[in-house]
Amino acid sequence: MLVYRALMTCVAVAVLARALVRGRFSELRQRLGLGQGSDQPHLWLHGASNGELASARPVILGLLDARPDLRLLITSNSLTGQSLAAGLDHDRITAVLAPLDLGWVSRAFLRRWSVTGHITLESEFWPNRLRAVAASGKPCMAIGARLSERSARGWAKLPEVTRGSLSTLSLLSPQDAASGPRFVSLGLPQDALAEVFDLKSLYTPKSSIPGEHPLPSGYDRLNTWLAASTHDGEDETILDAHTLARRTDPDLRLILAPRHPARADAVAKLVAEKGFTLTRRSRPMPEAEVFLADTLGEMDLWYANAGRVLVGGSLVDKGGHTPYEPATHSCALLHGPFVGNFTSAYERLAEADAAVSVTSAQDIATALTQLAPAAQQTKAGDLARATLKPATDAEWLVAALLARIST
Repeated sequence: MLVYRALMTCVAVAVLARALVRGRFSELRQRLGLGQGSDQPHLWLHGASNGELASARPVILGLLDARPDLRLLITSNSLTGQSLAAGLDHDRITAVLAPLDLGWVSRAFLRRWSVTGHITLESEFWPNRLRAVAASGKPCMAIGARLSERSARGWAKLPEVTRGSLSTLSLLSPQDAASGPRFVSLGLPQDALAEVFDLKSLYTPKSSIPGEHPLPSGYDRLNTWLAASTHDGEDETILDAHTLARRTDPDLRLILAPRHPARADAVAKLVAEKGFTLTRRSRPMPEAEVFLADTLGEMDLWYANAGRVLVGGSLVDKGGHTPYEPATHSCALLHGPFVGNFTSAYERLAEADAAVSVTSAQDIATALTQLAPAAQQTKAGDLARATLKPATDAEWLVAALLARIST
């Protein structure tokens, strides 16, 4: 535990120093568990950022519907996640930044918000937070948790921290079948292991703004493809694929959405080097061959306007991003070989022949050409959506969570 405490102290210093340098004093206070609070009981839910919170929306609303007296405190590690939670616009939801995982900060946070229980909506566990909640006699739960073989080996090197954290959980619903036994082997009580449920399968798109179409002329869904949440090392392959595909379809348009908008300038330079005209979401131009989506929180808008989607993080070893979101929009799916973050989902897609696996620019170009006809795009998109449709809704999960909350 001493090693973890030392590590978290270093992390805390870095986080607080960054907030201080940027003049974000409200962020600094929230990270220390200070600022606003409430004497009214709150159930505390935590998700790392946008993805977890967006996927958990049906669970969040289900909890509120089932318990009219329930108040939710939702935290995230990012300002964008906080904004998304606040955007749920419910009078019984309060959204703040997550406190640092220091013992004294966690205890102060629990007291300030009269926390009645804690639900983790991600795969990362915060030991001091869990121990503080458990020590107060309140339940700790986790849904959508995933533990890869490599991560399990890492946690096993800190047995005191890992076992102490997992032993606090009264319920854990794993994202996939392989994760459950790994959690148990590291200290999760066997009777706390619930059935498998991939939280991200619950994803529902944001409501679109009527008439909103920020793309330049020539970008209609049929002749537009999207490279979603790309990482360094993927963009060049994607642009090479765009070059090859345009030999067959000169009107083809590309929406390129980097996972981290801070990379936008570097990606824009690469687009120019490849000889394409460019427009950016932040700097619109009337016409362009490539549209650079350099903002956060608008992926639903890009999915809705692209009939074919390459899921980023899968051409390089990043584990691949979610296929659920583009599938919800009935997009025809392409992905690379690295899909370990969503193994079960991609296996289902492969079994149903509902996505195209690619490894090179030529592979991508060939797939784009094959999926160019409207009938093919519609067929592939509908199949992806049907394949990833959850087998059950969130009702049983909401009931299981509420059964462990006394007030």
